[in-house]
Amino acid sequence: MKRREFLFGSGAAAGALGLGGFGLAAGEQELVVQSASFALRDQVTTGMVSLSPDAPPPVLYGKQGEVIRLPVRNTLPDYTAMHWHGLRIPNGMDGVPYLTQMPIGPGEVFDYEFTPPDAGTYWYHPHCMTMEQMAHGLTGVMVIAEAEDPGFDSEQVVNLRDFRLDDDGSFLPAYTTRGAARAGTFGNVQTANWLNGSIYDHSAGGLVRLRVVNTDTARIYKIHLQGAEARIIAWDGHPVEIEVPMPNAEAPLLVGPGQRVDFAVQMPAGEGQTVDLMAKFPGQPHRAMMRLRATGASVSRDLRELLPLPVNPVTKPDLSKAKMHEFVFGWTPEGGEPTNGFCGSLGANFWSINRKPWPGDAVQRVGPLATLAKGKSYVLRLRNESPNLHPIHLHGLAFLPLKSNQRSLPPLMTDTMLLLKDEVVDIALVADNRGDWAFHCHVIEHQKTGLTGFIRVI
Repeated sequence: MKRREFLFGSGAAAGALGLGGFGLAAGEQELVVQSASFALRDQVTTGMVSLSPDAPPPVLYGKQGEVIRLPVRNTLPDYTAMHWHGLRIPNGMDGVPYLTQMPIGPGEVFDYEFTPPDAGTYWYHPHCMTMEQMAHGLTGVMVIAEAEDPGFDSEQVVNLRDFRLDDDGSFLPAYTTRGAARAGTFGNVQTANWLNGSIYDHSAGGLVRLRVVNTDTARIYKIHLQGAEARIIAWDGHPVEIEVPMPNAEAPLLVGPGQRVDFAVQMPAGEGQTVDLMAKFPGQPHRAMMRLRATGASVSRDLRELLPLPVNPVTKPDLSKAKMHEFVFGWTPEGGEPTNGFCGSLGANFWSINRKPWPGDAVQRVGPLATLAKGKSYVLRLRNESPNLHPIHLHGLAFLPLKSNQRSLPPLMTDTMLLLKDEVVDIALVADNRGDWAFHCHVIEHQKTGLTGFIRVI
């Protein structure tokens, strides 16, 4: 029996705590960045990177408004640094080497400590040796619970990742030059929580909060749910304040690297009935990434019982007083020298912001792309002058999409904007968090070949 058949047929994983029950209360113990092994296919793959020697990075759980302490110990031979994607926290805790901290050397520990102001679904990953460590597995989900229980019976975390593996289960090179200069290098083994076809049991008729996170280095997932009544309740960590249409097979939801979506799911009433998270990959039929299975007698809940999630304390921008800054994302003019390599270099520069490629993490006298005054409102015009899609992520701040030259954008607070081919998007924000905040494409090959910079809030 193949691994995929076993997982789909056996109900091998139970999911009330998210990633197969593998969760960790933030601050409960030291996080150790280490080598790992895991059977991503039928064979065990070695040379992975995780916070456990034989399992995916755990789901880290914290609570809105409560202090989180996360000592990170590096046992790898390379440097690392941990970024908490989407969290609006003090700049010194943001985990960007040479911008907010020195990288964590082999055998060293860095004590991260912060109080998250926002509830929601976030994630963590290294920001030094980013391509190598992320491609080998070091991407984990972080859940910040609301101050008051929103009323779900259970929740399920889904960490979407693909990996580039040879037939024997060993890693292929994490990237290709061709991929870096185009849409990125995709893996050939698509997983949810490092598994292919996992099943998670939840109470029949219960209300499940399904947290879906794309922690991939390049792939944009096209997803929809099949088999249940559901609605979208949060996007990129922040509650939705309007009704958002549910995706379907004909109109799937695009979730780019770094983006997250929370669904409220009403489980089927019948024992053994299932809900599938479906994804569409190029040249393939729709397939289930994972499955929720109804168990026990129905508890007969209804989606209408759920109150809207409390809105996070993000100040809305005042557009009447907002100053505009424009950013052009495109290829590097006339090519470019590779980055200095202190935190990993891909050997070339293909991309740029405002027609200047990022020279490297440790290069001195590199100024900000823009300087914003604390407390002021701004509109940032994001112009994609390339045929490739770019999930543009801004650290430390949250912003509101305003308009696009190609589509209607719902006003959903976010930290990552997926730019389509030749798209121009205006976003608005309040510069309410002082510091130097990284601003980059979350296709990691693009980031590491020039499409990155930082915005300064003073």
